[in-house]
Amino acid sequence: MTPVELSRTVLRAVRRAVDDGELRLAPAGLPERVVVTPPGAGGWGDYATNVALQLARPAGQPPLRVAEILRPHLLGSDGVDDVVVTGPGFLNIRLRDTAATDLVAEILRRGPRYGFRDGGGDVRRLTCPGDVRAVVVMDVVGRLMRAQGNDVRTRCRAPEGGGGWAEVFGVRVDSYGEPGDADGSLDVRPVPALGDPLPLGRDAGRWALLHPAGHDRPQLDAGHLVQRESNPLFRVRYAHARCRGLRRNAVDLGFSARAGETGDVALAAVLADHPRVLERAAATRAPDRLTRHLVAVADATLPFLATVLPRGGEKPSAAHRARLALAEAAGTVLAGGLSLLGIDAPEHL
Repeated sequence: MTPVELSRTVLRAVRRAVDDGELRLAPAGLPERVVVTPPGAGGWGDYATNVALQLARPAGQPPLRVAEILRPHLLGSDGVDDVVVTGPGFLNIRLRDTAATDLVAEILRRGPRYGFRDGGGDVRRLTCPGDVRAVVVMDVVGRLMRAQGNDVRTRCRAPEGGGGWAEVFGVRVDSYGEPGDADGSLDVRPVPALGDPLPLGRDAGRWALLHPAGHDRPQLDAGHLVQRESNPLFRVRYAHARCRGLRRNAVDLGFSARAGETGDVALAAVLADHPRVLERAAATRAPDRLTRHLVAVADATLPFLATVLPRGGEKPSAAHRARLALAEAAGTVLAGGLSLLGIDAPEHL
């Protein structure tokens, strides 16, 4: 079960409690979506949600009582193993053992579009200044919004002033000039870069402009080009290349991936968080959320990869196939995320 699916499960539990008369909520008081996240300090289980705190006021009940009402409805849901109420009313959810298997199968089925939403979203208009960082950030915000099912139009207030960076960085802008008063554009205005990112090339240059938060000034130094662990972009691309290399090695050894239980909770959790990260990065117009997430995926993936292939005289087993499937899922998430950033994901590095 992915976080998106779990969010829908929690929302269905809320609606069942309302239909049964246990929660008194006007139709307008029902939330359109429920946020589920990995539990914080003092939490329990695989995911937690504050939906009971969110519903307490419209339901006229204390948050703890709302959580106690929702708990049995969640316990009866497919894929949910146990639910514990903590703190003032947080619902902490443990999924059944098949959850990680289902997650890997879902990622491999969706491929690079894992975390994407189908069309039917809003028409979004983005406007930015004419500096290179703003245009690159707007380009990626547009990609993220399209991945969430929106139709996006981009506008730059001034055309490129020379230097050829639009071609080098592969950005496309729909129109130029000031937006009209009724345009309803969302402004994309990160702190401009000082210096010229062109010497870094397309991939490292885009990463250098996108990785810092919008209010931070990017550092355009050669550190983005070095192939060592201190370079976050290198770790992300290296983890991806290692995942792809393991698949080739497995073919040579005569076995293929099959989703199953691996026991690697940390890697499964960060992969499960990918749809939420894409949604929040699009909603907040913050591609740095995605860059940081990809670094987290890479850092969880690299130690795991040493366990995938048989060692010595070992023969490939169901455990090896399951670990290979998890590695392929990690590589898929890394490749899909890099593609949204407009950065190449090489198979060899």
